[in-house]
Amino acid sequence: AFAIGDPVASSGESDADGIPSVTLGAAGAPLRGVIVGWGNKEGSMFDPSNLDSLIIPATKTKDYYVMVADDPFIIFEVQEIGTGTVLTAAAVGLNADLVAGANNGYTSGWLLNNVGEAVTATLNCRILGLARRTDNAFGQYAKYLVTINSHELKAGSVGI
Repeated sequence: AFAIGDPVASSGESDADGIPSVTLGAAGAPLRGVIVGWGNKEGSMFDPSNLDSLIIPATKTKDYYVMVADDPFIIFEVQEIGTGTVLTAAAVGLNADLVAGANNGYTSGWLLNNVGEAVTATLNCRILGLARRTDNAFGQYAKYLVTINSHELKAGSVGI
């Protein structure tokens, strides 16, 4: 199933009209962007008053068209996974992968992995810092601002 906020990659295929297809992203692989909405070929979007329309089911009975925020310089917010050793201020400027998680039926379950952060250019995200707000601090489930580092439209860069 696909949900709002899921990272995706180009599949290398398209429909009969040349509209490219996407697959869910993967750790250590370039990403195209993040799903921000979807609809049908005619342009109808999901209905926010009908929560069942907010996810694309794993078993698809019709075609879906996703809107993907794919500018390589967009800043996203992502929550750190709640297991392992939490990230600290020393992780800011490093790169890290995303880890798949189950969506809650409406929004993405993907998280920022706190294992393996490094300067490696092929890791999914560049950690820019904590999301600045009063309910957020370094520790379990912290929210971070990131850019897609290993992006299909630009080469990944080494972390600092």
